[in-house]
Amino acid sequence: MTRSIVFMSDFGFRNEWVGVCHSVIDKFAPGCPIVDLSHGIPPMDVSAGALLLVDSLPFIRHDAIILAVVDPSVGRDLDVAIEAEDGRLLVGPDNGLLSPAWHGAGGVKSAVSITAASILLEPVSPSFHARDVLAPAAAHLARGVPLADLGHAIEPETLAEVQLAEPLVEPGKITCEVLDINRFGNVQLNVRTSQFAAAGLDRAERILVETPVGGSAVASIVATYADLTSGEWGLMVDPRGWLSVICGNPINAAQSLGVAGGEVVWLSPDRG
Repeated sequence: MTRSIVFMSDFGFRNEWVGVCHSVIDKFAPGCPIVDLSHGIPPMDVSAGALLLVDSLPFIRHDAIILAVVDPSVGRDLDVAIEAEDGRLLVGPDNGLLSPAWHGAGGVKSAVSITAASILLEPVSPSFHARDVLAPAAAHLARGVPLADLGHAIEPETLAEVQLAEPLVEPGKITCEVLDINRFGNVQLNVRTSQFAAAGLDRAERILVETPVGGSAVASIVATYADLTSGEWGLMVDPRGWLSVICGNPINAAQSLGVAGGEVVWLSPDRG
């Protein structure tokens, strides 16, 4: 039985790239189910892709093949297939994109560089390894081809890892950064509830949110969007477990604060 493939990339849908990768998978593994996890990763943002993938891992079938492509240096980095200690199989560029996911799966059991002529779609385009290397590799794994048949073994310790930004947690204050802004303008911060509590902010009645451009808001800690009326500010744990700054409709929180992805945000108790 063909295993499913969960596909994530920064390709978007303006061109044929996602569809062509689907077609290549269908060529080598006819009938293989493909789940499009996301193709809206910010262009070339390896860290954002790595975070989305590891946050999604608990909801992905254990026997699914994970195909992840965010590759600013396509043609330079190795293309790799990895078996994690818990048995998960991951395919992608060796640039750190897969590293949080394999750590979440217990570490790397074995890894290969995808080089076998029987796997590649020749001629390999120097700028589209997703089509010619990674998608065929994922399809062969989905059909049950052993990992070792995809290429030569590489030492797990040589694999690239991405370093994800951590917030600075102090008593009564957190210096963090914007991970993402969704289509509703909600501002996702790189803060978990444990870090929020470690700073003692979970005991504050309201939180002052400040940005370097002078934007600020006073937010209540809420459980859901419905807890806010129009124009009210809130801090909420989003479905991926990150703290997010939100505002009751019709206010766009990101626009009102003047922040973009990667920018600094300060959280502290409101003393006003």
